[in-house]
Amino acid sequence: MPTNIDKGKKSLIFLALSLSSYIAFLLLGLYFRPVPLANFLGCLALLVYTATLAPSICRTVFPNMRGNKTLVWLLKNRRHVGIASYVLGSNHALLMVVQKNINLLAPSTYVHYFQGISIFFIMTLLAVTSNDWSVKALKKNWVKLHQLTYLIIFILPWHIIDKMFGHWSYLTPLELLINFICIYLFFQRARLKAKTC
Repeated sequence: MPTNIDKGKKSLIFLALSLSSYIAFLLLGLYFRPVPLANFLGCLALLVYTATLAPSICRTVFPNMRGNKTLVWLLKNRRHVGIASYVLGSNHALLMVVQKNINLLAPSTYVHYFQGISIFFIMTLLAVTSNDWSVKALKKNWVKLHQLTYLIIFILPWHIIDKMFGHWSYLTPLELLINFICIYLFFQRARLKAKTC
């Protein structure tokens, strides 16, 4: 069983890698054309976010997959995978702010980018509380707070369609397909859970 020192080292390494990625992607974004890179990071964030949903959804909808090694690994490392998604999503947002020269002090920014800001806010809450201390401090409320992750499933297609309207890339249909599959499986999971209650 890992000690607190091992966990602390892992957290510091993860923090260092996260900060390094911000700097690296910012420099790449300034040197290359930022929009394709920002969109690619957004797609990666979506894929990694989907990996955080897979264990709970697939284990309910496809019970024969309960022992699947990939799902078991994702379940054990869900917090780290979620933070990785947050880092990718944050880099996506950072590059978009730089490329589009978005004024974060203007109230109209929060209206125009409502979906992205909502997703970022939820993911920040989840990332900040993805640690043992928060689990102990929040107790049952921690589970309720982390149920917010399912709200992102419904905001994402709105965000993708609104921001990519009129200039879809080859990633856009893939992102929407993945998202709608997640929504379908989410409703299947809710239906199956309702039957067992």
